[in-house]
Amino acid sequence: MKHEKRIDPWGTADIDDYRNLFDEFGIKPFDKFREKLSDSRYIRRGIVFGHRDFERIMECIEGNKKFVMMTGLMPSGKFHLGHKIVADQIIWYQGIGAEIFLCSADLEAYAVRGIDLETARRITIDEYLTNYVALGLTKKNLTFWFQSDYVVPYYRFRDMLTRKVTLNELKAIYGSLTPGKILSVLTQSADILHPQLPEFLGATPTVVPVGTDQDPHMRLTRDLAARFQSEFKLILPSSTYHKFMRGLQGGKMSSSEPKSYIALTDDPEVVMKKIMNSKTGGRATIREHREKGGIPERCMVYDLFLYHLIDDDEELENIYRDCRSGDNVCGECKAVCSEIMIKFLKEHQRRRKRSERIVEKILEK
Repeated sequence: MKHEKRIDPWGTADIDDYRNLFDEFGIKPFDKFREKLSDSRYIRRGIVFGHRDFERIMECIEGNKKFVMMTGLMPSGKFHLGHKIVADQIIWYQGIGAEIFLCSADLEAYAVRGIDLETARRITIDEYLTNYVALGLTKKNLTFWFQSDYVVPYYRFRDMLTRKVTLNELKAIYGSLTPGKILSVLTQSADILHPQLPEFLGATPTVVPVGTDQDPHMRLTRDLAARFQSEFKLILPSSTYHKFMRGLQGGKMSSSEPKSYIALTDDPEVVMKKIMNSKTGGRATIREHREKGGIPERCMVYDLFLYHLIDDDEELENIYRDCRSGDNVCGECKAVCSEIMIKFLKEHQRRRKRSERIVEKILEK
């Protein structure tokens, strides 16, 4: 089965082998940027694994030149640790001087997921913006908008995009389509490209950090940027690709399955229960585990350490080694993980309470 059938922006996020994406879709390995950008945990650890045209962004970073980081959020449910991967990247890019363009995809939530606009707006503010600010997002160099409530040049540009794309092309990329999905696709292209319009920043290198399921949007948007060269002098947007974080039960992390994720507003008792019931890479018995060692690559608790909880690489390596050797059993790791996670969430939830004023400023017109 081809990966094309599995890379679906509205479907499953399962990827069997990330390396195959290099050959099938022209995504390039991110390895050569790791050393220079090692202050990013996701880059340093290979969680950001691929890119399209990131060389252009690297030139901006090294030359202290203006560039845009654009991303969107889907207001469809609880903000959890899977979403935090993108939030951390936003904050990292903001910290190195990028112009941040952040969009709430409330129109897509309405058209494709059946969520009314009022609910989408509430989720955006309560679940996303408040958590973003608590994690470190500031108003500096930030443009935020709702897809349903923005400015005329954005909507005019979105409608102009229809001239240079065909229905057959969209079907070839996305398969089955509805009017809502077509609207969503073109709106996302406008989200990514509009910062380069004369009414905004003009032609500016732009990077979009995404999971692999969003690559169809990037390929279409890059094609559209090329087709509108004569009218707008657009620079083809760059993209980076990060691995999906697995759910606590070992499958997909999904907002519709609370047992699969830890939300950043979860109570300590809930968090401890979720971690203690999570899938690990341990053996069937403690004796076998001591003899053969565990398999951290199959362990959801180790994923929590890897993605979010342990910033020191040497400390993470010790956890990995102690699991492999059988020195640590799963119950011990779960207890340590629970303690670190609860401490992080308690502090984060205190910061959430102090984030209201900054969120209000972000929402100001």
